Amino acid sequence: MSEDERKVRVLVAKPGLDGHDRGAKVIASAFRDAGFEVIYTGLHQTPEMIVNAAIQEDVDVVAMSVLSGAHMTLFPRVKELLAEEGSDHILLTGGGIIPEEDMEALQEQGIGQLFGPGATTGEAIEYIRKWFRDHRAKEGV
Repeated sequence: MSEDERKVRVLVAKPGLDGHDRGAKVIASAFRDAGFEVIYTGLHQTPEMIVNAAIQEDVDVVAMSVLSGAHMTLFPRVKELLAEEGSDHILLTGGGIIPEEDMEALQEQGIGQLFGPGATTGEAIEYIRKWFRDHRAKEGV
């Protein structure tokens, strides 16, 4: 099955108490326009809810939008829960108001590329497409 036959499945998640979801909705729309299959969880999701949805929906990617300042807790917790569920093959990426040094620290923990203010939707789309191609090639799919 080629990449064109199987769409990239992305869960767009908005964890925590942050009530600002415009960015998450913009990226979800951009992902859909790029041909991804998108599941948007809505506001106020816990890490457990995000991981459960990711597994239920059999996604390739979890893209979290974090504007609350809790990124150093939320990304590692979701990564940990994915691993506990045997789903650490799912790419965890995202964006928000995240200082560069925190982005680097999170990537060192195995979180995918993160996108901050000024990043374009095209950058995120290309990153996920490349990851998907590389990931599927490694799996021999």
